[in-house]
Amino acid sequence: MSESAVYPINPPAAHRIADDAEALRVAAQVAAVLQEHAAERDRHREVPAEIVDLYSNSGLWGITVPKEYGGAQVSCAVLAQVIAIISAADPSLGQIPQNHYCLLEDIRLQGTPAQQAHFFELVLQGHRFANALSETGGKNVQDIQTTIRRYGDGYVINGRKGYCTGSLYAHWLAVLALDEEQKGQLAFVERGTRGLVIVDDWDSIGQRTTSSGTVLAEDLQVAPFNLFPTYRSYESPTLAGPFAQLTTAAIDAGIARAALRDTVEFVRQFARPWIDAGVDKASEDPLTIIQIGALEIRLEAAEALLERAGWALDAARPAPDEDNVALASLAVAKAKVLTTEIAIEASNKLFELGGTRSTLKKHNFDRHWRNARVHTLHDPVRWKYHVVGNWLLNGVKPPRHDWS
Repeated sequence: MSESAVYPINPPAAHRIADDAEALRVAAQVAAVLQEHAAERDRHREVPAEIVDLYSNSGLWGITVPKEYGGAQVSCAVLAQVIAIISAADPSLGQIPQNHYCLLEDIRLQGTPAQQAHFFELVLQGHRFANALSETGGKNVQDIQTTIRRYGDGYVINGRKGYCTGSLYAHWLAVLALDEEQKGQLAFVERGTRGLVIVDDWDSIGQRTTSSGTVLAEDLQVAPFNLFPTYRSYESPTLAGPFAQLTTAAIDAGIARAALRDTVEFVRQFARPWIDAGVDKASEDPLTIIQIGALEIRLEAAEALLERAGWALDAARPAPDEDNVALASLAVAKAKVLTTEIAIEASNKLFELGGTRSTLKKHNFDRHWRNARVHTLHDPVRWKYHVVGNWLLNGVKPPRHDWS
């Protein structure tokens, strides 16, 4: 039996956030703490347990729990804003609950009332969920080899998972496996369960502290109560796909905002103007001013489309159907194009406008580009252009899956 990676997992003690306005206030407060040592956490690839605990105990991880189960049930537009605020402080920590929110959506869509009451209460207490969904060896992202089979009164899972964001910090892991009919089942497994192995082997150049490594299921036993028929989320129109994409785009918006923030501060304090500008400060260099203005305009456009995409999900949620789910997917696709492109552009422009001294290791500004380059690989944005164009030209609705 393999050994799991060790990380201090403390009993949760979460505050319960009441509404949208409080969620935004708390997000700003938490972001101020997370931003303070974000560069050092990236440099050393370490996140102290008290930082993760502060984040989840703030109540932000429970803000999507429905009101009937005691949650704030914030709007999708506000959720996107919360994720962007946190990600502007530390996008790795902004990403670790991204799949947590998506897993809560799975529970909302496919859980029985008893399952919803149980797992939503755990979340409100401060339990952190992480995913064990993707696999790295298949021909594409939907090629799943992990199996779930009946075993006595329950089930047993065997397989190897990759890109398991937040796994090192989680109280619970949600493992995706295929049953005998090749249908996707989602099993919630408590950390420490025999046969659940967390491997801290994430070695990417960016998003270095997301703990997006490997999870092994080795004869992992699961009770029927902990099983959700996730395949049903795509048999009929639901917001599972656009919801997941919205949370991803929000992280990229945060990365862009962080890069632009550090660019402005560095240009003001340390950059030198070009000799032909005839000015004393880089902040007075007219070509630099133009570039900063262009970045801000494009970032605000991306943030506006992100907010509009959230509104589209909010409008569709009461009664999702083929048409309004398609419109939500299209709105998110448009936002994701701009958040992807501005994250990469802003993190690159930092060095152009900051000059050579901005590349010094002590600033660790390259983390912005590394984070943007890695996270925007989540799914190819070129296909977002295709989705939008195919809708406009041919009336073809976006596909229904986790990436649309």
